[in-house]
Amino acid sequence: MSGLRLCQHPLALHRLAELRDRATPPARFRHLVRELSWLLAVDATRELALRPRTVRTPLGECPGGHLAESVVLVPVLRAGLGMVDGVLDLLPEAEVWHLGLHRDERTLRPIEYYALPNRPPPQLCLVLDPMLATGGSAAAAIAGLRGRAAPCIAFVGILGAPEGVRRLQQEAPDVPLHLVAVDERLNEYGFIVPGLGDAGDRQFGTL
Repeated sequence: MSGLRLCQHPLALHRLAELRDRATPPARFRHLVRELSWLLAVDATRELALRPRTVRTPLGECPGGHLAESVVLVPVLRAGLGMVDGVLDLLPEAEVWHLGLHRDERTLRPIEYYALPNRPPPQLCLVLDPMLATGGSAAAAIAGLRGRAAPCIAFVGILGAPEGVRRLQQEAPDVPLHLVAVDERLNEYGFIVPGLGDAGDRQFGTL
């Protein structure tokens, strides 16, 4: 699948298996989401530009680098909130823009209830949402960022469904998709199968 980048690191796959387990409690689930977000963000930021600098070590000088690009994190509420801290561990200076979307249970289409800031975003925008199911929320987030002239966008999630992956590849072929796995399909309610259930409910104990 073009543009799809799966994180197959053993540490990521180990955590995903525990995340899927229905016996994993909310506190542990949140911790796993945070750790997986950190691992995914390493790959999603691989192409950030560096500005050269000289570093003075205790024994002399050597060439080094300093990040030359700014980053904004766009968690899709509410499940995307659990991914923010893991990415901020790597990028503590990143801005965080919240986007509130909920899915109409009848049509499975996203409905916006909290909008992005109306100003130009930094160089790299990372859309954060653990589940890429129908792709509706991710597509809406990407469209909103494009409307604000975002120069570079990437989607960072944990699990995807073939339906959501195909939709983003068709509507936003230039946006890389960073996931740990793509599962079999969506069921009639728009949930990923076998998946891990509702990521928001499992994170915040609202099953």
